[in-house]
Amino acid sequence: MSLVFGIVGWKNCGKTTLTERLISEFTGRGLQVSTIKHAHHSVDVDQPGTDSYRHRKAGAHEVILAGGSRFALMHECRGAIEPDLDSLLAKLSPCDLVLVEGYKFALHAKIEVSRQVAQKRLLALDDMNILAVASDYPVEVANRVVKSLNDVTGIADFIWEHRR
Repeated sequence: MSLVFGIVGWKNCGKTTLTERLISEFTGRGLQVSTIKHAHHSVDVDQPGTDSYRHRKAGAHEVILAGGSRFALMHECRGAIEPDLDSLLAKLSPCDLVLVEGYKFALHAKIEVSRQVAQKRLLALDDMNILAVASDYPVEVANRVVKSLNDVTGIADFIWEHRR
């Protein structure tokens, strides 16, 4: 089973930048990494006018767009409830690590990203699944490890030490 570890925080706190840097760090160590990114708004990776877009708009439940060096599976919920994290994890191929960006209230192990400019209350104060905070300013949170937001190697080491 893959290690699943979350990167959470408030909007514009640096989650994507840290996730990107961690992907590079872990793949540089020879690990196979997959990601799940949660968005709170409706997303569409397909463009109007393309054949696959036309298939979806015509009512297809799922469309696979394949070609060249990648494929994408688009699944239309069509009014059904958004799938939970466990359902999405089950769709991934085996790998060494899954980094989950978002899903801040799910029950997997997480690290919170916090930047001083955001000035938001730490999620870690209320969520015991947040095991550490990566920050660009001094943070004190009981029973949590605090890492510098720029210490990508140290953050990666912390995440890897928590595999189960």
